[in-house]
Amino acid sequence: MKKCLKRTWAEIDLDAVANNYRKIREKLKPGVKMCCVVKADAYGHGAERLAQEYEALGADWFAVSNLEEALQIRRAGATRPILILGYTPPCMAADLAENGIAQAIIGPEFGRQLSAEAVKAGVTVRTHIQVDTGMSRVGFFYQDPRRDGAAIDEMERACRLPGLEAEGIFTHFAAADEGEAGRGYTRRQFRALTDAVARLEARGLHFKIRHCANSAAIFDFPETQLDMVRPGIILYGLMPSGEMIHRLPLTPALSLKSTVALVKTIPCGTCVSYGRRFRAERPTAVATVPIGYADGYLRRFSEKACMLVRGRRAPVVGRVCMDQLMLDVTDIPGVRAGDTVTVIGRDGDECVSADELAGLADTISYEIICGVAKRVPRLYKKGGRDAGLLDYLDRSSDRSSGA
Repeated sequence: MKKCLKRTWAEIDLDAVANNYRKIREKLKPGVKMCCVVKADAYGHGAERLAQEYEALGADWFAVSNLEEALQIRRAGATRPILILGYTPPCMAADLAENGIAQAIIGPEFGRQLSAEAVKAGVTVRTHIQVDTGMSRVGFFYQDPRRDGAAIDEMERACRLPGLEAEGIFTHFAAADEGEAGRGYTRRQFRALTDAVARLEARGLHFKIRHCANSAAIFDFPETQLDMVRPGIILYGLMPSGEMIHRLPLTPALSLKSTVALVKTIPCGTCVSYGRRFRAERPTAVATVPIGYADGYLRRFSEKACMLVRGRRAPVVGRVCMDQLMLDVTDIPGVRAGDTVTVIGRDGDECVSADELAGLADTISYEIICGVAKRVPRLYKKGGRDAGLLDYLDRSSDRSSGA
C-alpha cells in the first residue's frame, strides 16, 4: 500500500467474499438463481470490483437501487442481467433498454408512465412486478388476498402495457430476520405473493423469474427460494440480525484500519476534545488517530467504543471529531506513531465487529459498513496479497479491477 494512503483505509478480503458466496450457494435448491445485491456501492465494499468478483464466481443477476448504480457496474464490465429495485425516472426508459437493465414496476401509475416513455423511444423495457405483501413501501398493494383483489387487475394491466416485458415478479420481506417472532408474518407475505402469481397465471400471464428470499429468508425460510434469491448483507459476511434461527459461519469481508498519528502523555485533570467531556483521572497516554465522523466513524461512538492497538483494546476518549479522535493507550506498552489501529476487524485474539459498533449506536451493521466514507480508500486483498486499490478521490490511480 502506498505510504501516502496509510492514514485511514478499508481492507476488503476477496477470499472471504468468495467463501461467503459459495456457502450461500450451498444453501440453495437445485436450479435456483442467485441475484447478488450490490446496491450502496456493494454495501461499502466497492460495487465495481465486487460485481466483477461475483460474476467470476457465477452470479446469475445483480440487484441495485437505482439507474446510476446499474450503469456504474455495467460500464465496469458486468454482463449479467441487472434489476433496479427502486425508482427510475420513466424518461430514462431508453437507457434501461439500451443497457439491458430490468426495472421494478413499483405501482400502477409508474408502470403507465414507463410504458409511455418506452413506446415514445421505440424500445422494450424488461420489468419485474413488485408486489407489496407487507412492507407498505413500494409495489402493488396486495397484503390481504381477501381484501386487495383489485390489485390483481392493476398488475395484469401493468403486465400487458406496450413497451414493457414483464419477465419477473417479486416481493420483499419485512420480518424474515426476526427469528420466531417474524415467522408468521413472513409466511403470510409469501402466501400473498404466491396467491398473486397463481391468479395472474390463471389469466394467461407467466413469469420467468419469481423471487422473494432475501438474506434472512435464504437461511430461515428455504421454502421461499422460488426461482431466484437476493442475498445482500450475507455476501459481505454479516448476518441480518442476531435473532436469526439458522446461521452460517460467514466471514466479514471488510476491515477498517487507521494509524497512530501522535502519542503524548497528559497530566491528571487534563481535558480531551470538544466539550471537555473527558478529564484524565491519572497521567494518561493519549494516541491521536486520523479518523472521524467524516470518514464514517460516528460521533455517537464517543467514549463508548474501543479500537485495537497492538492486539489490545483502547477506549475512545473525548468526543469524536470530524477528522480525528483520541484513544487511551496508557495500559498498552510501547504504542508509538505509525502503529496500525484496527477500527473494525481482528487484531490477534481481539475483535471489534460491525455488529458491536452497531449496538453502541442503536443501529444495524448495514449502516456501519455502508457509512464508510468515500474518502477512505479500499484496499483489496486476495491470497494474503494486495489485489487492487480503489481510491475514490484519486481515480487516476484506480487499480481496483483485476488481481
